[in-house]
Amino acid sequence: MITLYDYLPSKNGYKVRLLLNHLQRPYITKLVSIFEGEGQTEEFRRKTPTGAVPVLELDDGRVLTESNAILMYLAEGSSFLPSDVWERAQVARWMFFEEDYIQNGIASLRHWTLTGKLARRSDEMIAAKRAMSVKTLTILERWLESRTFLTACGYTIADISVFAYASRADEAGIPLSPYPAVQAWVGRVRAQDHFLDTIYPYSIDRYSSGELP
Repeated sequence: MITLYDYLPSKNGYKVRLLLNHLQRPYITKLVSIFEGEGQTEEFRRKTPTGAVPVLELDDGRVLTESNAILMYLAEGSSFLPSDVWERAQVARWMFFEEDYIQNGIASLRHWTLTGKLARRSDEMIAAKRAMSVKTLTILERWLESRTFLTACGYTIADISVFAYASRADEAGIPLSPYPAVQAWVGRVRAQDHFLDTIYPYSIDRYSSGELP
């Protein structure tokens, strides 16, 4: 059985959990206390040089890191990843968008907000993250005004990847109310079969207010 090394409040980990739930695929969870430094141990760094979660480990010991790469691997052969080369590229473009725009905006700002780190960040850094977040949601709003999902293939791992943080923009202090098309898309994602609605707050980890080692 596959093993997922995870940190429950992580939305990158949630992406993988959501797909696994859609697939109804069983897996073993091993939690990594990243703020206590468990991700930086020699043993864990042998699995991933960054020390970050999630990490997927196969039965034969091979490991795969980076949440979007894990999504692509797990979705192979399913409706969540098309077989056509052009359509796969359309899925990939939005996953690259997620890594560039969302991780550098909404994801960072949400993390700082929910773990009390905003006071330790400069006004310039916060303003830059907010500007990136607004730009991201504006791009998504325009794109989704005339589309049901991010690609013409229907609901795919592109939606799963972008949904994880974009749907939680309110928690970054960026209300979704000015973006009705994004809100409607969030609702459609949540309506999918075997949607995973279990969310873990940072408050379950008393170490999360600290900086990552």
